[in-house]
Amino acid sequence: MTEYRIDDLAAAAGTTTRNVRGYQDRGLIARPVRRGRIAIYTDEHLRRLRIINDLLTRGFTMTHIADFFDRLERGDDLAEVLGLREIMSARWSRTPSRTVTAAELHEILGTADTELLAKLEEAGLIEPADDAEPPQEYLITDTESMDAYQRLLGIGAPLEYLVSMQQELDADMDRAAHTLISAGRRAITEGRFDGWIPESDDESVWATQFVGELRRTGRVAAHNSLYRALDRELARQLDDYLSIARERKHRNAD
Repeated sequence: MTEYRIDDLAAAAGTTTRNVRGYQDRGLIARPVRRGRIAIYTDEHLRRLRIINDLLTRGFTMTHIADFFDRLERGDDLAEVLGLREIMSARWSRTPSRTVTAAELHEILGTADTELLAKLEEAGLIEPADDAEPPQEYLITDTESMDAYQRLLGIGAPLEYLVSMQQELDADMDRAAHTLISAGRRAITEGRFDGWIPESDDESVWATQFVGELRRTGRVAAHNSLYRALDRELARQLDDYLSIARERKHRNAD
């Protein structure tokens, strides 16, 4: 086991001797072994310092880090300690929302048809904001999509068509989400086993970081993949559409 004096330990961990002493005072790292007037640190101190540095760079406060180590040492559920349950259950969607009256929603949609409203609710675009029957207020959960649909409605697109498109799109996105999350699940258990839970500080930090990066990467990859697919499909269908138009023109000319 490597032994360090405080200056050497701080340099190896990429921090300062002042921080090392501060972490000791907070109980985040163990006190060193004393050999006369010399304080001796070990690889365990270095490992703990690197974990602290990593957590700090990812936005954790000293209070959060202290709680993290305390709960690990108590043997608490690691999924809870890491905040994995909160991370995994947090909504990926960050779309703005707003509450409107039923009358305002009917005006936006140009209809009060209960079947269409039910389909929009099923698609997750709206939800009742009160317990009245019928609801007197609704939460529009995705104002960006609803505003886009309202513009299409304004130029004559039928609401039934938009609802049908949303349902088909949701089904396609469900398949894409399954692909992404399943790939992440396989990656986190690679060389381990399904249902694996971290058993050390290093594994805990890695698992938390992995889940966070999966969410960030998933957003970027999903959006960009969709845009590329839209470009390909638009080009394909445009060629098909113009080909049909040319055939019709030739037939009419004959």
